[in-house]
Amino acid sequence: MSGVQMLTIGAEDAGQRLDRWLRRIFPQVTQGRIEKMCRKGDLRVDKGRVKSNHRLEEGMVVRVPPIPAAETAPKPKPKAEVTDADAQMMQDCVIYRDDHIIAINKPAGLPTQGGSKQTRHIDGLSEALKFGYDEKPRLVHRLDKDTSGVLMLARTREAAQGLTAALRHRETRKIYWALVAGVPTPYLGEIRFGLVKAPGHGKSGEGEKMIAIHPAEVARTEGAKRAHTLYATLYRVASRASWVAMEPLTGRTHQLRAHMAEIGHPIIGDGKYGGSGQENLGDGWGAQLGGVISKKLHLHARSMTFLHPVTKKPITVDAPLPDHMAHSWETLGWAEDIAADDPFEALR
Repeated sequence: MSGVQMLTIGAEDAGQRLDRWLRRIFPQVTQGRIEKMCRKGDLRVDKGRVKSNHRLEEGMVVRVPPIPAAETAPKPKPKAEVTDADAQMMQDCVIYRDDHIIAINKPAGLPTQGGSKQTRHIDGLSEALKFGYDEKPRLVHRLDKDTSGVLMLARTREAAQGLTAALRHRETRKIYWALVAGVPTPYLGEIRFGLVKAPGHGKSGEGEKMIAIHPAEVARTEGAKRAHTLYATLYRVASRASWVAMEPLTGRTHQLRAHMAEIGHPIIGDGKYGGSGQENLGDGWGAQLGGVISKKLHLHARSMTFLHPVTKKPITVDAPLPDHMAHSWETLGWAEDIAADDPFEALR
C-alpha cells in the first residue's frame, strides 16, 4: 500500500481524462475504485473535488490517496481474444491510416464500447488495428451501436490529445446521411430543439430516450441541453421518403434521431424514436417503408473533416454506405456520387 502522493501533470499527459491517466500509472486500480475515490473526495486535482472524467492540464497537481500494491489488488479480467475473422473484419473496415490516426467505417450493429451485456465492440476489437505498434489505437469519439460510418481512432497519445481537443471545441465537421419518412420542408433548414434525457427501464437504465423540448424551455428544464442540427433534403420518392444530409453542430446523445422524429420525419428503421411497428404510408410518419427496404436503422456518418492533429493539414474521410443502406439507395434509384459536396453551402 502506497502513501498519499502529489503528482504534477506534465505536458505529455495534458488533455487526458483523470481516470485514464490514473489507470495508466496504477493499472491495478479499477474504474469503480476511481469513481469511489472521486465521490469521497480522496482523489483531488489542485485541492478541489473532481469527477473521474475531469480533463487534466499541464501543471495541475493530483492528490492520489494510498493505492494497494499490485499483488493485493484484484486481478484484471483477461482480455477477450480477437478471432481471425474479427481481426480481418476490422482491418477491412479501415478507410484511412497513417502513422498517427486510423479511420474506420464502423459496421452498423457493432457497439463502439462495451456496456451492459456488450462483450464484442470496436474498443476491444481494435487490438487488430495495431499494425506493428505496441498499443492498440485509442477511441476519441463514438457512434451509436446501430449507426454506421466514419469513426476515428488515434495511434499515439499526441494524436489522441489533438483529436479530442478538436472534437471538444467543435473544430471538426461531420456530415451524416439518412433515409427518413416523408419529405422535410423547407428542404434546407435548421433544428434547434433542446434535448433532455428521460429515464429508461431496468436497473441499468436500459431504453433511455432523449425528449425534445422548445429552445425557450431549455434554461428552465433540469438536465436539458441545447442542440442544433442542420439538415438538407437531397432527393425524395414522392411524399414517402427522402435522402437527407445532416450536420450536427452540437453533439448530444441521439441528437439526429430525436431531432428528425420531432419534426415529423423519423429515420427509417428507428424503432426508438419513430415507432418500429408503424409503416409509412406517405403521411410523413412511421419508421418503416415496407417491401424490400431493410428494417435496420438508416443512419450513416458519411464524412468527417478535420485538421490532422500532427501535420495540421485538412483531411476529409468519406465512408461508403453499409450494405443495407446501399441496397435501399439502389432500390430507390439513387447513387452515392449524386450528392452535393457541401449540401449546407447556402447556410454558411
